[in-house]
Amino acid sequence: MSRRIVTVQYQSHSDKSIDGYFDRVIKYIPGDIVGAWVAVTGLIESAGDDVPVNTVLWTAFIIGVVLTAVWTLKQTRERKKRPAMTQTIVSTVAFIVWVFALGSPFSTLEFYRPLYGSLALIFYSLVVGLIIPSEDSIR
Repeated sequence: MSRRIVTVQYQSHSDKSIDGYFDRVIKYIPGDIVGAWVAVTGLIESAGDDVPVNTVLWTAFIIGVVLTAVWTLKQTRERKKRPAMTQTIVSTVAFIVWVFALGSPFSTLEFYRPLYGSLALIFYSLVVGLIIPSEDSIR
């Protein structure tokens, strides 16, 4: 299955079908990157007292944001189609929302409450499937 969201079907005999709401939700959420984030935070937080945990977590978060965008562009690349910019932006924001919901490194900020992260994750996951990208073929 391609990671790119399919919004148009040009040929009736094509084996690709148009992605519905739940397909879009699954393709928008970068599960592989979120899984890597969980592993990275576990490693960083168990590293010991000689590691500046907050600095390393924030650095890893920034790297994760960039990696999510690059990874999504790579995974959604198809010949004769424009880059899936809408999907890349939505997936990158999804990574940020997931990290916010998981806590670290946002838990170091004064305003952060776990409730905010949980609510953001629920609402974002419900709304994100309503976004239908309009990237067309390159002409």
